[in-house]
Amino acid sequence: MPPTPEQIRDLFDRIAPIYDQLNDWLSLGQHRVWKKMTVKWSSPRPSAICLDLCCGSGDLAQLLVQQVQPNGKVYGVDFSAEQLAVARRRMQATGHDSLITWIKADALQLPFEDKTFDVVTMGYGLRNVTDIPGCLQEINRVLKPNCKAAILDFHQPQSPWIQAFQQWYLETIVVLAAARLGLKDEYAYLGPSLERFPTGYQQVKLAHQAGFAQATHYPIANGMMGVLVLTKA
Repeated sequence: MPPTPEQIRDLFDRIAPIYDQLNDWLSLGQHRVWKKMTVKWSSPRPSAICLDLCCGSGDLAQLLVQQVQPNGKVYGVDFSAEQLAVARRRMQATGHDSLITWIKADALQLPFEDKTFDVVTMGYGLRNVTDIPGCLQEINRVLKPNCKAAILDFHQPQSPWIQAFQQWYLETIVVLAAARLGLKDEYAYLGPSLERFPTGYQQVKLAHQAGFAQATHYPIANGMMGVLVLTKA
């Protein structure tokens, strides 16, 4: 059975202290490139009001701050208090923490008015919500008309060879590395969560059903990752 929201939240609380370190090691630093691509596709501009949903330790939120300073504003939202604590400490070290507000909230019930944001980003969060269509509807609700959202996550590659490599990598390299840090069970969920996750084509279909005027899924990293780019009518 899929994990409950409480189990997912507890998992991200537990891995918060080593989340950045493990992401760097497991992706050979490439996750930083993918996140920069995601922010670029979301089309932030100076003075924009941005939402980074399921912000984790704040990578995407920090990139957004760089794009919207000095007069813009970024809201980082996550349901893990420990991840938010890491994000807050990291942002304070940059000297730009006045431009960002961290909020503990549910991605399915965002505490914002309709049409609040110029930009919405999300990194490795859509796969973990319990209601993907509902989450896309919430993103559409809080986004201003003619504005964009960009969602980065794992993807199931079409090539059988790449798919086999991805499965081997997740089951062997990722879980083994996590096990060395005492987090084997926490990272063992990645494979099953990917199997349940909609393909890029399915994500586009769900986005249109959620009310987005345009939706394009860009496979990256040989199709093992993807960015869903959405435009509200």
